[in-house]
Formats: sequence, C-alpha cells, structure tokens
Amino acid sequence: MSRTGHIRNPFEIAVQGFTSAVSDAGEAAVRDHEALSTAPPVVRRITPQDLWQSLREGAADLGAVRDDVLFIGLIYPLAGLVFSRFLFSENLLPLAFPLVAGFAIVGPVAAVGLYEISRRRERGEPVNWLTAMKVFQSEALSRVLWLGVLMLALFSLWMASAWGIYQMTLAPFFANGVTSAAPSLAAFTGAVFETPQGWAMAITGIIVGGVFATFAMAVSALSFPMLLDRKVSVPTAVTTSLRACAANPGVMALWGLVVAGLLAAGSIPLLFGLIFVVPVLGHATWHLYRKIVG
Repeated sequence: MSRTGHIRNPFEIAVQGFTSAVSDAGEAAVRDHEALSTAPPVVRRITPQDLWQSLREGAADLGAVRDDVLFIGLIYPLAGLVFSRFLFSENLLPLAFPLVAGFAIVGPVAAVGLYEISRRRERGEPVNWLTAMKVFQSEALSRVLWLGVLMLALFSLWMASAWGIYQMTLAPFFANGVTSAAPSLAAFTGAVFETPQGWAMAITGIIVGGVFATFAMAVSALSFPMLLDRKVSVPTAVTTSLRACAANPGVMALWGLVVAGLLAAGSIPLLFGLIFVVPVLGHATWHLYRKIVG
C-alpha cells in the first residue's frame, strides 16, 4: 500500500520493480563495457542434428552426476508447488498456470549450476553436486546475478500481464455475480473452457505468453553459459545470444518448442517430472552453446 492509501495491484508492483531493475542494469552495463571484452564472438550455423546431439550429451551429463537431480532438479518443482500453494491460499488462482508457464523465463537462472557442472566435466575435472556451488566463487557471479535479476523482472512483468489479461476478460464474469469473486478450481476451470470470456483469456494469454517466452529464450538461451565461459559483458553475451538465434532461426525455434514441450510434460504430475527434465535441459543448453559460439 502506498502512502496515499492506494493499494497497488500486481501490475503496478511489477512495473515499478522492472523499472528499478532496468535502471540498475544500465549502470552495471556501463561498468561491464569498460572492464570486459566487447569483441563479438563467432556465431556458427548448426543443424537439428546438433540439437539432438546436445540433448544426448545433456542426458549423459545427468547420468554421470546423478546427484544433481536432487540438488537442482528437486528445487524447481518444489518451488513451483510452494508458489502455487501461495496463489491458491491468496485467491490468486488465475495466476497458477502463468506461474508454471513462466518457468521457461527463469529456467536459465536456475540452471546456472548445471552449466558449471557441464563446463568442468568437459574439461575432464571431477564433478559432483557441490560443483554447482562453485558458481558462487566465479568471477562472473556479479554479471550472472545481474542478468538473473533482469530475467526475474521479465518474469514479474509476464505475471503482471497475465493478471491484467484476467482482469480484462474473465474477472468481470465472476464479479457480475455468476459465481463468487474468488472462484473454486472447478468453477474457474469450467469458466475458462465454457465461456467466451474464458476462451478470450486463454487465447490472449497464449499469444502474449508466447511473445514473452520467445523474447526470453532469445535473450538467455546462450548468454548465461557464455558469462561463465568467457570474460564478456552482459550486453555482449545477450547480443551474442540474439545473433545466434538470428543465424539459426529454424533450429532455435525448434529448440524452443523442445524446451516448452519437455517442461510441459515434466509438469505432470504436480511438477515432479521436472526433477529429470530441468537437469537434462540445463546440461544440453551448455553443449548447444559450445556448438554455436566459437
């Protein structure tokens, strides 16, 4: 609540947080530009076969370091369940699906430890689940955290957008006395699939969510592993990720579909499939980065 007594909605809170994050990021970008190399790395063209090979190599990394499933993979679904429980308890049910869908935006942040495991294993170094913690000793930590803050801000903006879409479509349906203002799961699900307002919300949410997911993937697909691997600034890493997507539009679009499909499949039942999906995707992302960036 502001000093004037106005209760801020999720959209206002998210916009304020996003603005603050961008301002801080701008200052950090100047420091990175001055201290780090800005020479653009070489971006290679790849084929779908490289993508499948990256997935196989990611699965191999998971098999070699099985305990990273417990350290990284288990955190992901448990965090999702905690947040989902919070949404249910606070009568924010319409945000439950956007929360799960938005995991694709923050996934690269959660997978940083997996990139470190794959990076050291590629060098022939002994690895275990504690290897992921060595990210906190990396000289790239401040840049990784900064990019992580920006991705979390983007996630918050997506959640605020999803809330705004609900308020403009399905919320008036409940507010008009058709059912309670805080619908049950059954009432909400029925309204989504059986009313024009519900379909409007679903279709608009899918379109807007697709835009957010595409932008997030283009920005972060290769930038996080690159920050760990090279002494480059965040703008250089993000630009390289964007260039890689532009140079390989078909393959990167396919990669986005694979990631979305595996995350969706891993969300059933109760997000626990993500225990295995997240580590495989994290390790595979490292190997995909190594194939694209020279």
